[in-house]
Amino acid sequence: MSIRKPRSTRAGRVTMQEVARRAGVSAITVSRALRTPDKVAEPVRLRIAQVCQELGYVPNHAASALASARSQTVVVLIPSLSNVVFVDILSGIKEALDAQGYLMLIGVTGYSPEAEENLLRTYLRHAPDGLILTGIDHTPGVWDLLRARQIPTVHTIETLDDGADMSVGFSQLESGYAAGRHLLDCGYRRIAIVGAQLDPRSLRRCEGCRQSLRDAGAYDPALEIMTPEKSSIGLGAALMDRVHREHPDCDAVFFVNDDLAQGAVFQCARLGLAVPGRIGLVGFHDLAGSAWTTPPLSTIATPRYEIGLAAAGLLMRHLAGEAIERRHVDLGFELVRRQTT
Repeated sequence: MSIRKPRSTRAGRVTMQEVARRAGVSAITVSRALRTPDKVAEPVRLRIAQVCQELGYVPNHAASALASARSQTVVVLIPSLSNVVFVDILSGIKEALDAQGYLMLIGVTGYSPEAEENLLRTYLRHAPDGLILTGIDHTPGVWDLLRARQIPTVHTIETLDDGADMSVGFSQLESGYAAGRHLLDCGYRRIAIVGAQLDPRSLRRCEGCRQSLRDAGAYDPALEIMTPEKSSIGLGAALMDRVHREHPDCDAVFFVNDDLAQGAVFQCARLGLAVPGRIGLVGFHDLAGSAWTTPPLSTIATPRYEIGLAAAGLLMRHLAGEAIERRHVDLGFELVRRQTT
């Protein structure tokens, strides 16, 4: 006796109706078991799961979206997947979305505003339920799309002052100011500011530090080195060498990223510069490894994972129809003083 093979669509896809027939239930029950399993009796749910496995059934996500008016997807646009700052934020976002059964569509902009706009236009074709964007600096085209589509949107790493969108982050300006103020409080006066990548957030950190030095009458524009090169430990070592070579009287440096500062710690050891005896160093973000340099690096700690978790949580609450009392959430930052200052 031959076993009749399940029928499928022209594309070779097993249908929900076939799963229902094999499991001896209605298609509605199959749909409910897949979408809201807690509402289906366990024996029935297990039987449906077994049939799905036997037939290789994969739910048609597009059809589900049409039926429910929800795609169960959230688009997340970040500048880089190699920068641990954004990986940490993604981890927080994923945890919050997974808990609610949402999928994450990730787009990488490469720090390009134009690429961000192009990616957003492309992903909007998938009718996402919400958007999570990096920063608050976008092209006019992006802002036009957000206003026209009115898709719930959360901006991360920084906070908006007002508006229909939501935001979760901290003040780049104030955190940079805190770094500069810390160096001043430690007695340093010839303080250099070193930046790389030069995205808007990095530039605001530098401006914050610059303002703290101005307020103390200690700002010297000659003690600034800015490069659009990608931030890295190797670049930090090279820039530290340049600071010492061009400004031998410099007694402290604020680095816009921790990887740059970590490289500077290593280079100071090579140059025989005592840290902090001869020169003080402060980084930004408190990346893994900063507590283990020799000496351990003083830095500004930022809540990257918590930002991702809170941003996605805020979006989920909005999509669930909950009242949002705080649309713009400042999670702050922390000055971590170790042994480089």
